[in-house]
Amino acid sequence: MLDRHPPTSHKRKAVSDTPHWYLQLRGHATRIWSLNDGPNQPSERLLQAVWLHQRLLRDRLRTADGRRLEVIHPGFPQAGGGPDFQNALVRWEDGSLISGDVEVDVQSHGWRAHGHAQNPRFAHVILHVVWESSSRVVVQSATGSDPPVLAVREYLDAALDELALWLDRGEAATWPENLRGACYGLLTKLPLEQLVALLQAAALARMEAKAVQFQHRARQVGWEQALWEGLFHALGYKHNTWPMRWLAERKARWWDQEADVTCLQARLLGMSGLLPVDTHGMVTELSTFARRLWDVWWRDRDALEDCCLPRRAWHLHAVRPANHPERRLALAAHWLARPQWIRLLESWITREVPASALLPSLMEIMNPGPDPIWSRYWTLRSAGKSQPQGLIGRAHLSELALNVILPWLGARARSSNHLDLWRKVQERYLAWPAAHDHAVLRMARQRILGGRLLRGLLHRGAIQQGLVQITRDFCDHADARCTGCVFPAGLASRIAASESAL
Repeated sequence: MLDRHPPTSHKRKAVSDTPHWYLQLRGHATRIWSLNDGPNQPSERLLQAVWLHQRLLRDRLRTADGRRLEVIHPGFPQAGGGPDFQNALVRWEDGSLISGDVEVDVQSHGWRAHGHAQNPRFAHVILHVVWESSSRVVVQSATGSDPPVLAVREYLDAALDELALWLDRGEAATWPENLRGACYGLLTKLPLEQLVALLQAAALARMEAKAVQFQHRARQVGWEQALWEGLFHALGYKHNTWPMRWLAERKARWWDQEADVTCLQARLLGMSGLLPVDTHGMVTELSTFARRLWDVWWRDRDALEDCCLPRRAWHLHAVRPANHPERRLALAAHWLARPQWIRLLESWITREVPASALLPSLMEIMNPGPDPIWSRYWTLRSAGKSQPQGLIGRAHLSELALNVILPWLGARARSSNHLDLWRKVQERYLAWPAAHDHAVLRMARQRILGGRLLRGLLHRGAIQQGLVQITRDFCDHADARCTGCVFPAGLASRIAASESAL
C-alpha cells in the first residue's frame, strides 16, 4: 500500500542504492554552477531558475515594502541585454492585475549598479526579484522610482542546496549544428552497454529530482493536490504551464465530487477566460455547446471571480491545435470527473505489467474515450476533423508518464520507504517508450552523440530523458567550445579506470 499522508520534514533513511559515478560528478558540477562563494547565496543562474520554476511559497509572497502579491505567470525567459523575463502577470493585494517584465539580480543594488534605471529596455519592469533586499531599496520602491522588490530568500520551498541539485537551469544555448561537444569523442570509446548505462543514470537522476519536487510540494498541500498541480503544469505544454498551474492551485475552490464533465469543463474554460463570449461564426454544434457551457458558468462565475484569468494570460499564437489549452482543460475535466481516478493510478503501479503493455495499460486509465465534441473538433472555433481524434495520444501520454505520473508514484514510494515499489517505478521509467522529439533532444543527439542512433534505443523515453539531463547539467553551463565543463574530464577518468581494470 502507498502512504496516503504527505511526507514529514524530518529526515528519513534513504531508500536509494549506492549512487552511480555519474550522479556524484553531477552533484559536484551543480554545486560549482549553482552557488556563489558562500553556501548561503545562490548564483544568478539559480535565482533565475527559482523564479522560472516558481520554487517559492507562492501564497506568502510580499514585496520589500510589505505588499502581498500573487504570481499568475512568471514570464518568458529572455536571452540578451533586456530583462530576464518578459510578459509576466502579477496580481496585487488590491486586486489589480499588471503585466510586464521581471528582472532578477542576486544583490538588491543591481538595479542601479547595472544601469537598468536609465535603460529604456527596462522601462516595463514591474518586479525586481532579488535574493535579499536592503532598506535603501525599500524606500526607492515605495516612492515609485524603482520597480517593487521581491526578496525570495525567506520564500524558498526547499533548502538552497536541494534546489541547486534539482533545478533544470534554463534553455540550452544555440550552437552551430556541426559543432560536436568535447565529450563526443570520449563517448564513442564507450561500449554500447556502458553508454546506455550512463544515459540511464542521467535519466534516473532526472526522475529522482522530479520525485523530490513532488515530496516538497506534498508537504505543503498533500499528495493528490501535488499530482494535480503537476498534471496541469504538464498539460500547459511549453508556453502555458503557469496559467494551467494557477488553475490547479485553486482546485479546492472549483472542484467537487458531484461535478460532471460538462460542469468541470464550463468552470475551467470560464475561469481561464477561454470560453467564447461571441459565438458568431462558430460551427453550429460548437455554438450550441458553448451556450450550454455558459448556462453552467453563468451560475458559478461570481463565486469564482478571484480565480479567473484574463485571456491574455495565455500564449495562443502558433500553438498547435492538439496542444491548445482549451483541449488540455477538456481532458483534465474528464479525469477530475472520475472520483476514483487517482486510485486507479495507484493500483496500476502495483500490478505486474509486461514492458510491451506498459503504455496501453496506462492509456486505459488516462484516455477518457470518445467525447461528443472534442473527438470531432480540435478547439471551440475550429472546423470539424476528417477523422475522430482522442484527447490524448501515445506520445503525449509518454510525456505525462515520464515527467509527472512515474515521478509522483516514485515520490510516494520513497516517502514510505517502500524500496521494492521504488525499484518498480524505476524499472518502468527505464522501459517506457519515447515521448515527443524536440529541439533540445535534436541538439543533444548531434552534439553529444554525433548522430549515433544507439540501435533503436532512442525509441526509449529514458534515453531521451538522459540526454536532456546531461544537456541541462553540463552543456547549459559551458560555451560552444565546452570551456570549463567537467563532464569530458569525468568521462576520461572513468574510461581510464575501466581500461586499467582490464
